[in-house]
Amino acid sequence: MDDDNRVTRRRVGDAEIRRANRRWWDTDANAYQAEHGAFLGDVDFVWCPEGLREADARLLGELAGRRVLEVGCGAASCARWLATQGAHPVAVDLSAGMLRHAAHAADRSGVRVPLAQADALALPFADGSFDIACTAFGAVPFVDDSAALMREVCRILRPGGRWVFSVTHPMRWIFLDDPGEGGLTAVHSYFDRQPYVEQDETGVATYVEQHRTLGDRIRELVGAGFRLVDLVEPEWPEGHDGIWGQWSPLRGRLFPGTAVFVTEKRGQERGAPRPR
Repeated sequence: MDDDNRVTRRRVGDAEIRRANRRWWDTDANAYQAEHGAFLGDVDFVWCPEGLREADARLLGELAGRRVLEVGCGAASCARWLATQGAHPVAVDLSAGMLRHAAHAADRSGVRVPLAQADALALPFADGSFDIACTAFGAVPFVDDSAALMREVCRILRPGGRWVFSVTHPMRWIFLDDPGEGGLTAVHSYFDRQPYVEQDETGVATYVEQHRTLGDRIRELVGAGFRLVDLVEPEWPEGHDGIWGQWSPLRGRLFPGTAVFVTEKRGQERGAPRPR
């Protein structure tokens, strides 16, 4: 198989997706942390390559005393930051390689949070266990049945609990993954939901990432039992000259690269007295 066939858009079965992405993140964990670890920090909550920080955005609401689940935590820098804000976080990821880096970062920083290896589609927690769930580019783009993921997160949240997640902005799927001028021309249909797939010489998927439109995401959330509070599209900040994959100052000044969905589980209104 030539290099042109190593990257494609095609349907992939659930079992192949799980194997591919688990193996990818286990294998790529060292390279990923070497490239992005300094930007993400050991104890920091960065939502996206644009550099939006939870310390400034406050999308999660009140943190002190809240039980928070970080889904698809990677090296768990966000969960450790949450712990410094008085929250009680738990961090889960499918990849043992990424969780290994989470343990190393805990040793370096001295900030420790509970870590668990778990599938986001089968979270090992009781109903209503958490006040908040969050992820910065974790889990959501890597599962085929993201509607099921939304339902699973809704299950482990109490009524009124907040679910906030960042993903690649859906309109970015129109363009090539090119941070330069080649990434300014629309080449794909926004409505093509076939995933981006990297595959080996035998045609077996080695990396799979899913595309959903904005409407798809909102319907998934509403169907799972959430209400949309906000949709944040971070602008590219002045003076930020970093490049992360297809994110760059050139593209960032023209159209959004990240979408952050801020939602709450329907039921008890936020701020109402919580049952003991």
